[in-house]
Amino acid sequence: MADSLANFLADRGVHSRPLRLLAAALTEGPRTLDWLIRTSAVPRRTVEDLLAAAGAQRDGDQWRLDNVDPALVTPLPTAGDDELRPLFERYLDGVPKPRRALDHVQADLDTMLRRARWLDETYHLPGARLLCVGDHDLTALAACTLRPELSATVLDLDEDLLAYIDATARERGLDIRCLHADLRFGMPEVEADLVFTDPPYTPEGMRLFLARGVESLRPEGRVVVAYGYSERNPALGLKVQQEVLRLGLVFEAVLPGFNRYLGAQAVGSASDLYVLQPTGKSPKLAEVAVRAGDTGIYTHGPQSIESGGPDPEAIAALLRLTRGDDTVQPTLLGPGWSAPVKASGPVAFDLTADPGPWLARTLLAGPPARVGALVGNNHSDITDQRGQVALRELVGAKYRLTFHRSTPDGKHAVVIAEPVPAQGVASALLERVHGKLGNVWREALIRDSGSLTKREARDRIAELAPDEADLGARLIDLPRHRIAAILDAAKD
Repeated sequence: MADSLANFLADRGVHSRPLRLLAAALTEGPRTLDWLIRTSAVPRRTVEDLLAAAGAQRDGDQWRLDNVDPALVTPLPTAGDDELRPLFERYLDGVPKPRRALDHVQADLDTMLRRARWLDETYHLPGARLLCVGDHDLTALAACTLRPELSATVLDLDEDLLAYIDATARERGLDIRCLHADLRFGMPEVEADLVFTDPPYTPEGMRLFLARGVESLRPEGRVVVAYGYSERNPALGLKVQQEVLRLGLVFEAVLPGFNRYLGAQAVGSASDLYVLQPTGKSPKLAEVAVRAGDTGIYTHGPQSIESGGPDPEAIAALLRLTRGDDTVQPTLLGPGWSAPVKASGPVAFDLTADPGPWLARTLLAGPPARVGALVGNNHSDITDQRGQVALRELVGAKYRLTFHRSTPDGKHAVVIAEPVPAQGVASALLERVHGKLGNVWREALIRDSGSLTKREARDRIAELAPDEADLGARLIDLPRHRIAAILDAAKD
C-alpha cells in the first residue's frame, strides 16, 4: 500500500499537506473518522479516499495506519526564525530601490517571514512550483530559503530586480528562475501550482495580474494575492473585488492585515492576503480579461490610469527622423514585443511611457528595417555614455544606433536604429528572438560553421551557454543581463 499512498498524495500536489498530517496522526494511534475530518477540515469523501489508499486498518469506529515511511507523511524541518532573519535582512539591504512609477512599496522583514511560513504551513511545497508575478517583496527568495525543495519562477518588469534575485538565488543555491515580462503585452509560458502576486492597487492592475496568474495555473492551483484599500474608500475595494469575481475566482480565504509595508500609509501600511480558487470558467475569463496595449494600470507616473495621451509634436518628430530619406511613411506602433513585427518599411514606436525596459526590448524584437523609438529624455539607456554604450553593445549585432536627445523638446528623445549586415551567430540569435533559444542557436552554429552536425552543435552550445536552463526559453523572455551573457557567449 506504500506506493498507493505515495501516488494518492502526489496526485494532490500542494494540497496534500493536511492529508500527510492526517496519515502521520494515524501512525501515532487509532483515530475516529469524525476526529480526522474535524481536525483537518478535509471533506469526508477525501478522508475516506486517503484511508483506502493508505490501507488503513479499522477497529470499530477507529482507524490506524501501520508501516508507513515517516518521510512520506512528516514535514521536513525548516530553519528557525533566528537563522532566517539575518538572511532576510541581507536580502532587503541589497534589493534595488522601489520604483514609484511601478507602485513599488517594500514589504517589511516580518512580512517576508510570515509569507514564507504561511505558504509552507498551508501547502506541501517540496517539488511544487511557485510563480511570483512581480516580486519586489522577494517572496520567492523568502519561500525558497525557508523550503529549499521548492522551485520558483519570478516574472517582473524591473531588470535590476531580476538581476538581483537571479544573483542572490545562485549565491544561495536556490531553484529560482527569473524571466522578464510586461504583463500588458504578454508573458512567457510558465506553469505553476501556486501564484503569488502583490499587484498595483488599481482595478486594472488587479485584473491584469490575476488574469496572467490564472493563465499559468496547473489544475487545482491557487492564486494568493496581497491587496489593501483604505477603510475610508471601500468603493475602491469593491471595484477590485469585483474584478476578482469577474475572473471566476472564489474567495477561499481572506487574512486581514497580513502584509505590512515600509510605506503605503494611505492604506495603513498594510494589506490583506486573499486566497483565490479558480473555477472551470476562470481560464477563459482570464483570456478575455487581458487587453493587450492597456498601459494605465499604476497609480503614479507615465503609466498611471490618469496619464495623458501622446504629444503630437513629439510623434511628428519621431516619424520624420524614422523616415529619413526613405519615401515610405513609417508605420507607427505602440509598445509590445511578444510577437515578431512584420514590416516592409521603417517602423516607429511610441515608447513615451517606457518605465525603463521597453526600449531595449523593442530593439531586441524589432524587424530588419529602420526603427525609430520615442522615449523620455531622461531614459536610463540614453542619459549618459554608460547607458548608450550598454544599449549599443546589446543590439550591436543587429542595429547601429543614433541618439537624438532633447528632440523635439527637453522632455523627449528619439533613438534611430539602422540595420547592419547580418553576420555571425549573435546576429542570427537576434534575428529570431521569439524562437526557442536552443534550436535557434543550434541552427545558427551549423549554418555559420558549414560543417557541424546537430549533435556537435548541441555539445558546443552546452559548453558555451551560461545557463543550460535558458536554452528552452525564448531569448526575448530572458532578463537583460542573461541576454547579454548569451550574446557574448555566442560570439566565441
